[in-house]
Amino acid sequence: MKNAYESPFSTRYASDEMQYLFSADKKFKTWRRLWVALARAEMKLGLPVTQEQVKELESHLDDINYDVAQAREKQVRHDVMSHVYAYGVQCPNAKGIIHLGATSCYVGDNTDVIIMKEALQVVRRKLINVIHLLAKFADEYKSMPALAYTHLQPAQLTTVGKRATLWINELLMDLEDLDYRVSTLKLLGSKGTTGTQASFLDLFDGDSKKIDELEQMIAEEMGFSSVVPVSGQTYSRKMDSQVLAVLSGIAQSASKFSNDMRILQNFKEMEEPFEKNQIGSSAMPYKRNPMRCERITALARYVMIDSLNPAFTAGTQWFERTLDDSANKRISVAEAFLAVDSILNILLNVCDGLVVYPKVVRQRVLKELPFMATENIMMEAVKKGGDRQELHERLRTHSIAAGKVVKEEGGENDLIDRVCADPAFMLSHDEIDSILVPENFTGRSAEQVTIFLNTCVRPIEEANREILGENAELSV
Repeated sequence: MKNAYESPFSTRYASDEMQYLFSADKKFKTWRRLWVALARAEMKLGLPVTQEQVKELESHLDDINYDVAQAREKQVRHDVMSHVYAYGVQCPNAKGIIHLGATSCYVGDNTDVIIMKEALQVVRRKLINVIHLLAKFADEYKSMPALAYTHLQPAQLTTVGKRATLWINELLMDLEDLDYRVSTLKLLGSKGTTGTQASFLDLFDGDSKKIDELEQMIAEEMGFSSVVPVSGQTYSRKMDSQVLAVLSGIAQSASKFSNDMRILQNFKEMEEPFEKNQIGSSAMPYKRNPMRCERITALARYVMIDSLNPAFTAGTQWFERTLDDSANKRISVAEAFLAVDSILNILLNVCDGLVVYPKVVRQRVLKELPFMATENIMMEAVKKGGDRQELHERLRTHSIAAGKVVKEEGGENDLIDRVCADPAFMLSHDEIDSILVPENFTGRSAEQVTIFLNTCVRPIEEANREILGENAELSV
């Protein structure tokens, strides 16, 4: 359709897999599965529901007669009752027991939880694969010295691989949050119009035990261990807020990574993949813009802001429920998942093809290393009989002068030449060059990478080996 709005998540960004989870087909097929689960449980607990009726409902789980439902909704203005009617048209013998005792939120809310859980599993799989790709990168470059930065100013050296562990560590924090949220998600169950289960109390002639059994049977059939202990008409909207907080966390980590990469690409130390025929700029043919990481940054910003939607919704629900959640919820939750799916697709693509330029990385290290090595130079001169306090002052003076040459004159860092020419240091160029070995200034970086990967990443890879190896093709 070229004459109506289309979501970029559908046309450019999100995977078919994630789009399906938030499609009408997935939603209404899940409604039918919930109606079957309800009917089956009611039958087993002695209500007037027959096996033949359950089988009839099962025979039409997936062939939804949308035309009937849509025509009915135009008349009654109620989506759930329209689909109850349409299901009944296909299942005339079971028509009278569909949705027995339930309220709209039985299908609406339970479906939302089911879809969020399945969507979190998709996010989890892709997140673990991003971690896996970055772990391989960190291991490969764990010993390559690189400038580290505090305040975006050169600081002590790190390694290319050690920096990657910072990205991985935040993603591991997100994975931990995600796993906890998945493990604690609960269905709404069958709570009735205000959460009191009054309709089911009537159906079961006051037998509370059967109501509890009903909920447990439905939960287990839908793949959950339990239902929420209490509710109004809906599950607490804090559940949506908590789920989107997990997605926001992933967006935060992705944004940190993408911004670091954009700066590193400016430094010409690292680049995201750049395809053979890719055009970087319509005006400047030489440009290699970090467009994938820029897209990550943009989508991450959207998710972080979007996570406020369910937070406000949760905070403004009145008593047992109000309907101001519905329109907001169906947009904000779906699009948060679609956006995070898009972000992870790009991360998979970028992390599978990260480019490092070792000569540039080392050149930038060597330009700054003389300043970082001043304490080591001073110690060598003291060993030869120099005065530590005098040497410190001379180094301070030489460093300021060398910095002035670099910043004000655009020249090269000549600190080492100044030190060699100063008889107070008694050091030759060869002696100082033996000090200026970048690998001697990276501390425990390489060791930290190995320990981190072995203790924090390898166990996750081993436990999830069957899902490793995923990459993502980008449509644009």
